[in-house]
Amino acid sequence: MKRAVLAVIALCLIPAGATIITRQAIAAPASFSAAQSLVATSSSPGNSYAAGASIVLTAPVAGDFLACGGSVIIAAPVSGDNFILAGSISSRASMKGDFRAAGGSIDVNESIAGDLVALGYSVRDTGRVRGSVFIVAANATISDGALGPVTIYGNNISLAGDFSSDVSIIASGRVALAPGTMIRGSLAYESPDKAVIPASATVVGGITYTNAAYLPDVSTSRMLAFVSIGFFIIARIIGALILAGILAGLFPKFAEAIVDRVFQDRPRDILLAELLGFAILVATPIVVAMLLLTFVGIGLALLILILYALLLLLSLVYAGILIGGMLSRRFIKREQILWHDGVLGTAILSLIALVPVIGPPIALLLMLFAAGILLQTFFRFAFPRHEGSDVGAR
Repeated sequence: MKRAVLAVIALCLIPAGATIITRQAIAAPASFSAAQSLVATSSSPGNSYAAGASIVLTAPVAGDFLACGGSVIIAAPVSGDNFILAGSISSRASMKGDFRAAGGSIDVNESIAGDLVALGYSVRDTGRVRGSVFIVAANATISDGALGPVTIYGNNISLAGDFSSDVSIIASGRVALAPGTMIRGSLAYESPDKAVIPASATVVGGITYTNAAYLPDVSTSRMLAFVSIGFFIIARIIGALILAGILAGLFPKFAEAIVDRVFQDRPRDILLAELLGFAILVATPIVVAMLLLTFVGIGLALLILILYALLLLLSLVYAGILIGGMLSRRFIKREQILWHDGVLGTAILSLIALVPVIGPPIALLLMLFAAGILLQTFFRFAFPRHEGSDVGAR
């Protein structure tokens, strides 16, 4: 089972279309190793596969070396290709094939006969690469040049040494060449600022600079702002629709009681509910501000703020349910409130709120009425009236 898992990991690390296994490696047996802390001290006549939290290769590998772990250190030569996936990767021996790695920190300290492909947060190459170089990293450093073409995508990029071919760079930060750097091909780079190129550095094929401003201009910022507002509105509407459907479906009697108040109450009672909702909407922030001025009232102020936010949310949702219930009773002649009534009413309320000038006040009035009804309902639930007390009072 262990060998099968390691084989799957190895296959996932191999790029599609890459020919990485020689005839000698096919004939030779492969070695599989897995442990929390693994030190490979025996040479492998074929491919070598390793997995573990900490991996150290101290014996030569005749074929390819594939490893997946937290930390991988290669301290012995590898005749084939390297495919490494780890948080920290350090290559301290020469490589006769390609070196492909993905990790947080990647250090290459010895020469590579093939290509270098690295994806990481920090990539540092101090050994000479005889093939091509492709790096994607936040911080990339090449200290000893390369024979093949070099392509780097990153933030801060530093180059030094002798580069025999073209160098292409796309950077969002700083590009710098060390003194004495030789680029025998061309240097093409994109960055916000021009590269730091000392007088002793030489670029035979010429330099092509493209100013890349990664901060959006005014028109782009406005467009992004409108798109963000649109996404926010759509997300809010979808969330309100879902919540209204859930509350109307789980508590239909409560929704029916709110709709009954509209059809049964006198206009004076409806107005009182509106005024109660308005009073709570305005007075609560003032009370919270006064409580925050005292050390003792901070805890009570936070509790009132939570209840206030919950009341606003429920008022908004039940305002939509109120619209849906009124429509179902008026046109369908159905007394029972169903979940899709809440969804339909909330959708209509959202559309009303988007109407310029008159839409928001109408939505606010419905919300204030729902808030007043909710407060009256909660008060009657907390302080129920008994018939006996009414008789005694008479």
